[in-house]
Amino acid sequence: MGQPEQHAEGAGPFITRLSWHLPSGDTAVWESRIARRRGALAVRPPGATRSRQVRADAVAIGRLRRLNAIAATAFVVGGALFAAGAAVALFGSGDATECASIYFTGGLFFNTGGYVSLLQVINAPRHDTAADGGRLATHRWRWWSYEPMRVDWLSTFVLFLGTLVFAVNLLDSFLRGLSVQQVNRLIWVPDVVGCVLFLVSGHLGFVEICHGRPRLRPRGLGWWIVAVNQLGSVLFMVAALAAYTRPATGILISADVANWGTLTGALCFSVAGVLQLYEHP
Repeated sequence: MGQPEQHAEGAGPFITRLSWHLPSGDTAVWESRIARRRGALAVRPPGATRSRQVRADAVAIGRLRRLNAIAATAFVVGGALFAAGAAVALFGSGDATECASIYFTGGLFFNTGGYVSLLQVINAPRHDTAADGGRLATHRWRWWSYEPMRVDWLSTFVLFLGTLVFAVNLLDSFLRGLSVQQVNRLIWVPDVVGCVLFLVSGHLGFVEICHGRPRLRPRGLGWWIVAVNQLGSVLFMVAALAAYTRPATGILISADVANWGTLTGALCFSVAGVLQLYEHP
């Protein structure tokens, strides 16, 4: 028997939604985000307007729930700590070491959230049209994979990479006695690179959830999570650009914009983390 006829949707080389006919005559629909976050695919009987959800086995569902809870909590706490660091800079003592310590602790939570998000993609149940096409298959646990042709893997990998670049920025923030050039090279450049990676990750998230066609999906929880995270990334970028130190004066472009951008952007990540707690099997 040959492969069933498939209809693929997505953008470029990325497939984000796949439809195919089952031997029973039903139509199975796999969507990347639904499969990896909720552990389900849709099956629609011939002539029906509604689909039923077919979930993965208990092992996969348990994995997804645990990983989702860890990642979401990490982003909630990490965002709250970043907001607290910015608030200290704006309204508190403004002590540089105190702010750097709060940011660094928040960065550790962002690192955790980024890596666990990647683990969720790596260990999500997979569809198999050749074997039992109406179900999702659970594979052995893995701590790493290399799958750049999967948009969900690429989005979460870029996100995790962004958190690691931010870690460089946060560690360098503890250095004292730096020249203006060293501050811009060791602290500002990693900050901007991390923001760019966050923005790229968010764009890939939109590609996945919108199947390659940018559009509003206000009824979808996943769309709101991606949108709020992307807003946070934009605000982080605004803050990073405002934090550039002018070589001629040794003064930031705008310390207030940098701190307010960080505070509001961090709160966006916390809000998205809270929403993510509800996007589970």
